[in-house]
Amino acid sequence: MTTSVALHEVRATYGIGERRVTALAGVSAEFDAGTFTAVMGPSGSGKSTLLHCAAALERPSGGTVTVDGTDLGPLDETARTHLRRDRIGVIFQDYNLLSSLTAAQNVALPLRLAGRKPKPEEVAQALEAVGLAGRSAHRPSELSGGERQRVAIARTIIARPAVVLADEPTGALDSNTSRHVLELLRGLVDTHGRTVVLVTHDPVAAGYADRVLLLADGRLVDELSDVDAGHIAARMAALEATC
Repeated sequence: MTTSVALHEVRATYGIGERRVTALAGVSAEFDAGTFTAVMGPSGSGKSTLLHCAAALERPSGGTVTVDGTDLGPLDETARTHLRRDRIGVIFQDYNLLSSLTAAQNVALPLRLAGRKPKPEEVAQALEAVGLAGRSAHRPSELSGGERQRVAIARTIIARPAVVLADEPTGALDSNTSRHVLELLRGLVDTHGRTVVLVTHDPVAAGYADRVLLLADGRLVDELSDVDAGHIAARMAALEATC
């Protein structure tokens, strides 16, 4: 199986002297193509830092990160931006939509930034895939939180990235909307063969994944292949009790 994302002995530190904080302390992990992995851990365990390093949004202090066969280390900022645009889709909890653009215009934006003129049918298909075919002319202020998150997913899938990285995408959503978003992410794996990495604190969300990686104090401490939500919750509770 092809590896989409690989981290080898990745370290990330912030500050100097007594204020030095270690976010990642030599994490190694691989994420194969066409798989769904959840990353969990107590607050401050390094989950978001790991995802940001994999998304070429942060440079680690040490170690290597490879995405879709490309080592991120030697890349300058322009090359990293191009790689994110062409191969990586990132979904954030706060959606990152442009308030002045309609849903359709937000979805089309990645293609325009890549120098492509989006075809109307491409945009329509992306919105239809997330259940928003009738909301294309609405601006973010006219959409619910769940609808905005689905626009963000449509914006991600229209560029057909090899890797989709999601940082707490359901953190601010109700349970029904969360389920819809998670089913969309699951569909990216099962139907489109994408690699999805989901950072979450929610055992139910993690239960949609194929496996769960657990971080604590910047280190990878466990990997679960039994992704039953109850089992994940019990393991998380045990981990938090020791931190």
